[in-house]
Amino acid sequence: MPTRHAPRIGVFGIGLAAYWPQFPGLQHRLAGYLGHVERRLAALGADICAAGLVDTPFAAVAAGDRFAREQVDLVVCYVATYATSSQVLPTVQRARRPVLVLNLQPCARLDYATVDTAEWLANCCACCVPEISNAFARARIAFQVVSGQLFDDPTAWQAIGDWVRAAAVARGLANARIGFLGHTYPGMLDLSSDVTGIHGQLGTHVEVLEMEDLASRVARVDDAALAAQLAVIRDTFAVAAPGSDRIAREVSPAALAEAARVAGGLHRLVQDFQLDGLAYYYRGLDGNAFEQLSASMIVGNSLLTAAGVPCSGEGDLKTCLAMLILDRLGAGGSFTEFYAMDFVDGFLLMGHDGPGHIAISDQRPTLRGLGLFHGKRGGGLSVEFAVRHGPVTILGMTQTETGRLRLLLAEGEVIAGPTMQIGNTNSRVRFAQPPAAFMDAWCAHGPTHHVALGVGHQRGAIERVARLLGLECVVV
Repeated sequence: MPTRHAPRIGVFGIGLAAYWPQFPGLQHRLAGYLGHVERRLAALGADICAAGLVDTPFAAVAAGDRFAREQVDLVVCYVATYATSSQVLPTVQRARRPVLVLNLQPCARLDYATVDTAEWLANCCACCVPEISNAFARARIAFQVVSGQLFDDPTAWQAIGDWVRAAAVARGLANARIGFLGHTYPGMLDLSSDVTGIHGQLGTHVEVLEMEDLASRVARVDDAALAAQLAVIRDTFAVAAPGSDRIAREVSPAALAEAARVAGGLHRLVQDFQLDGLAYYYRGLDGNAFEQLSASMIVGNSLLTAAGVPCSGEGDLKTCLAMLILDRLGAGGSFTEFYAMDFVDGFLLMGHDGPGHIAISDQRPTLRGLGLFHGKRGGGLSVEFAVRHGPVTILGMTQTETGRLRLLLAEGEVIAGPTMQIGNTNSRVRFAQPPAAFMDAWCAHGPTHHVALGVGHQRGAIERVARLLGLECVVV
């Protein structure tokens, strides 16, 4: 299964060397505060590259060179006391990474009646933050300031934690390998992707796969592996009766066995090519072997998605990447499209045929047999569930007329109520705007017709991911 990448964060504190002989003990005290920052960041999951307390332009150059060598994902500048901007700018210029400036004051309030200069200098982090912000802005360096208290400030440290999570996602994307199996669904012009652009903008590798790559691995699934996959499927899914849909069928032992065999082959495919995600579609013809193989992938790809290898149908590479972002943020990320507008109860019905993120289901996911997959060739087992009730985020990735990738997100809520029982994922999602107004606002930004649907409100973390990746991020 995929490797989770800890973000590599370069951390340095700033101060003024002229202060140290003037105020004995100040440097040691500020170094202790910097150590607290480093420990808190490490506890949030960061791999720390510590450059210590930078107090001269020469030390700034050395710190920047070190961050560049270590290929950090984010630079964190802890403002320990006043420092001139000329001794801060070289560090971030050489690191060439986005910067998080921590304006975190150790004490909540100075004791104005007794405070002396040394005590003030130990708490005057706010003094130079505007100065270094100006230097960064004029040098065209991406930066963000987080202000608050060094100790006992959940709001500030929540924001810092979101930056750490975002850096982990950015590093994960830069090291990700996404399989592209088959081709996009013919005629879906929004799904076509510029593979070179994805490499160039995200660093993500796209591995183009042939159906033979999967077929050969499915053929090698032995009886033991088949039995193991069948056990997983039976433990994971409930089995639905056909129901009233005229295309529904019984879930036969043969269909279960075929889904299990293909799941075993998919698992091996992911291992052999070291994949972090998979976008797939293959049309097939007249019931041939590849048509049958493609029609039997839903169960295995749902299991992979829940295990952290997002799988998107219809060859939608961009939505696979959006699913990967949400998954690495711990939000799941299920392959989804807009199904219908409910003007009575004021929500949108959202879901998809094909794989879903069963780990964020509201209950045990269901297998339903289908005699055909609408708009596609073949039939077989499909997965049915709703995302669990509560706050959710939809995230789309689209491509502009200039070729730039763009993230598009909205926060809403999955609400209780009946959904369709047609062998698809489907959830009732209510947004702040009424259904028609929301759809107009969403479509104004040129989205693809698919999104990733994840649990929790993830706007802050996604916006930070976009900042680290240099992507436009639109909130609807």
